[in-house]
Amino acid sequence: QMGEFEGDDAGSPVLARACIDLRTIDRYQAADGAVHDLGADVALEARVEARPVPLRAGAQYLSLDLRLAAGRRWRKLLQNVRPPLARDYWDDYRDLYAVQVPNPGANADAAICAHADAWQQVACAAERAMDGLALLEYLAESTTNRAADGISAPGDEAALDALADRLRTWFAHLIAQPIADDDAWLPARLEYSFGLSAPSGEVAADGSGASEIVMRADEYHHGNLDWWALERRDELRLGDPAVPAALPLTREVQTFVPTQVVFDGMPNTRWWSFEDRRTNFGQVDPDTTDLGKLMLMEFALAFANDWFVVPWTLPTGCVAEVRGVAISTVFDERLWVTPVNDHPTGSDWERWTMFTLTEDAPGVTGRQAPAVPQLVMLPTAPKVQEGEALEDVALVRDEMANMVWAIEHQIPLPTGWRRAGPEAAHEYRSHLRRIAGVGPVTPPPPAAPVRYRVMNEVPEQWIPFIAVHVDGSTRETQLQRAALPRFIEGHPNPQKIRPRTPLLRHDMPHQYLIHEEEVPRAGAAVSQCYQRTRLPDGSVVTWYGARKSTGRGEGSSGLAFDQLVDAPPA
Repeated sequence: QMGEFEGDDAGSPVLARACIDLRTIDRYQAADGAVHDLGADVALEARVEARPVPLRAGAQYLSLDLRLAAGRRWRKLLQNVRPPLARDYWDDYRDLYAVQVPNPGANADAAICAHADAWQQVACAAERAMDGLALLEYLAESTTNRAADGISAPGDEAALDALADRLRTWFAHLIAQPIADDDAWLPARLEYSFGLSAPSGEVAADGSGASEIVMRADEYHHGNLDWWALERRDELRLGDPAVPAALPLTREVQTFVPTQVVFDGMPNTRWWSFEDRRTNFGQVDPDTTDLGKLMLMEFALAFANDWFVVPWTLPTGCVAEVRGVAISTVFDERLWVTPVNDHPTGSDWERWTMFTLTEDAPGVTGRQAPAVPQLVMLPTAPKVQEGEALEDVALVRDEMANMVWAIEHQIPLPTGWRRAGPEAAHEYRSHLRRIAGVGPVTPPPPAAPVRYRVMNEVPEQWIPFIAVHVDGSTRETQLQRAALPRFIEGHPNPQKIRPRTPLLRHDMPHQYLIHEEEVPRAGAAVSQCYQRTRLPDGSVVTWYGARKSTGRGEGSSGLAFDQLVDAPPA
């Protein structure tokens, strides 16, 4: 009478047999560089985000902590080598690659002596410790340079070269750094660009060999790498055409017992059984524009008991594609379920799916092709530890000055620590005044109540970027790094204020251009810090990575020209 036992033709699944094709992601390309093998045990974040460690700022070295650590490592190698060397060469290397005593009266050492703590640490290590990275930098200058150059080591040259190779390997494992053609950072875009590929298991339509599943991330910058950063491309292969002849594709078939999806507040399908009142979807009051809430309520109230879970553990670093699921129901029905590929003709670009990559529709502007039913499992790390930002730069637009400013909020010191940008700029300028012998200045009595000022001063941590025309275009512009003059009393020739963060010192002393659209009205914030994670085999990998986020709006530097200001009081 209640209709509880009234049957229908919808049988519940009791057995599922799934078939999945697995393709290993095996090739990697940084930006437009060469294509390399990705490797099995790798954290993709370290491969993509690794940036050169700031070791120098022009002629001034940085990262004293790393330099001393490399020196200590070299001393251990000299002491523990087997068979032992003819004599102990530590004193020779310490004298040859010694940390130099900073000269407080020289402009070259102003970046050290301007900060009391940095000056103390460098002076403490000067002529007492070895700069291990100086040895590696010397060996990297030329292939003919040897570890024994500059010291007398007859008969031990080969042994010292072998130790230098071990030192180079140790530093490469200590901090991952990109090679020349493997840097994914785009300085003009302030973001990363890279590509991945996996064998498609098919032969290219043009008959040129095996094709690939090509995935690219052209605008990765947020520091949380996963499948949504990639887009599927219609390229036959990644980068060069050197593709292995084999088509590695693994097909797996497993049998499961489907489990019904359950959640809090789910309507109970049996009569005289009441739900838990802690979650009540009936009290959700969506607005006409709350499409997400409406979809959630429809799923929870109308189709709650129609969903089943078939668990499958996938390896990392693969592209998985479900070929189909064979379902057996309680009515002894056997159904072959395939991914939803059939959709109305002419509306492919409107199709939406979850957890799949999309690709640009060829020849259709602003539209996307239907997603391929493939799940991408990137070889990313489950947890990444981040240190404090050694560099922190904010790019803001100044409408009054009609230019863009890069504000250095955090600046790396020569010791490897950081310092707040305003504090570091004040200390640096004060030290330059001390070098110039400028003491407290007493202005002369004013001859008039007003005076003419050509240009006012801007804090030294504000680096200007001016708009310039793109080569070959009369309308398109880019932002070029510029420099303001530094006026010091008693010096007739003003100096140029240079940035102190490696982010803004890119390609010094040549020009540095940033695309204008990368600095919106809200601005942009870019920072760099050390990051650390563990690989599946338990080993540790550390890298120096960058991250870009949205800024906090416009700013005003107060820069002004041709002013008539009140004269200072006598």
